[in-house]
Amino acid sequence: MKKVGILTGGGDCPGLNPVIRAVTRKLSNNGYQVLGFLEGWRGILTGNYIELNWNNTDNILDQGGTILGSSRTNPYKDEAKDLPQLKKVWEDIGLEALIAVGGDDTLGVATKLYENEGLNVVGCPKTIDNDLNATDFTFGFDTSVNAALDCIDRLITTTRSHRRVAVVECMGRTAGWITAFVGIASGADVVLVPEKPFDIDEVCATLLKNRKRGKEFNLVVVSEGASFSNDEGAVTQDQSVDAFGHAKLGGIGKRLAKIIEEKTGFEVREQILGHIQRGGHPSAFDRVLGTRYGLKTAQLVLDGHFGQMSALQGNSITSVPLKEATGTLKLLSEDFMEVFEEFTK
Repeated sequence: MKKVGILTGGGDCPGLNPVIRAVTRKLSNNGYQVLGFLEGWRGILTGNYIELNWNNTDNILDQGGTILGSSRTNPYKDEAKDLPQLKKVWEDIGLEALIAVGGDDTLGVATKLYENEGLNVVGCPKTIDNDLNATDFTFGFDTSVNAALDCIDRLITTTRSHRRVAVVECMGRTAGWITAFVGIASGADVVLVPEKPFDIDEVCATLLKNRKRGKEFNLVVVSEGASFSNDEGAVTQDQSVDAFGHAKLGGIGKRLAKIIEEKTGFEVREQILGHIQRGGHPSAFDRVLGTRYGLKTAQLVLDGHFGQMSALQGNSITSVPLKEATGTLKLLSEDFMEVFEEFTK
């Protein structure tokens, strides 16, 4: 039997298990053996995997996270040591191909393995940030938005009761898709995203103006990667970085709350949603989208179309070259920014 590996790298998200289930079903139905590497790229570096089959994947459709585990392991961080090890494990197992399910970092590694090493790799787009190029939506995004919106809907009731300002910090390092969707859906007074540095005085002026109009409370939704217009960049937790060189973001909500309270005199509370946005059962949309992605990705293997990534374009699942998906990030579009900016006037 031909062996095909699958791994889930980077941050987990709802919808990964539907992908794993669909890939396993499609390939198994066509006579392939499916091996699930554990904890992302770390699994293939250490040869740590399990066999996936009908029995251990059939009832995982509703589960959040990933049964394979994940990590931010980067085989190119110590290229001289890890690349030969990865190739050795690949050859020892006798892999026909590898499916990498992940975001820009995970698929960036997949792109290099195909382009530079000639390995049979295909990709499946995963990120709650919805910032992967060449695909309209990534699975996990819908669930994350709804999880964040549920938290904000609950927060609004207590914020209104106490006539406060609520500052809610959402995930979003470079792209503000989650924040934009949540901000529009919750009717936030102010929506702050990484794509556009903000003027704190304008933010406070909007809050004051809305109070004069009769509003009893205010809501500010901000991406973790947003930045002040007079600053050098995003607010970070410390100076450390992960295996892909990303700083640990977080803290802009707290900083913003303090300044707003000082400038407006309103009582302000901040709430960092953090990994709540990653957790929980996938929505119906993400279960269906993950399943469709999984089937298409498996078909790419069956057809020998390596170096490709499954993608949603319109309502069709198609494929695009991996390098198109990982060259640049898909930032928040102007038309979405115009929607929430209309309500800050």
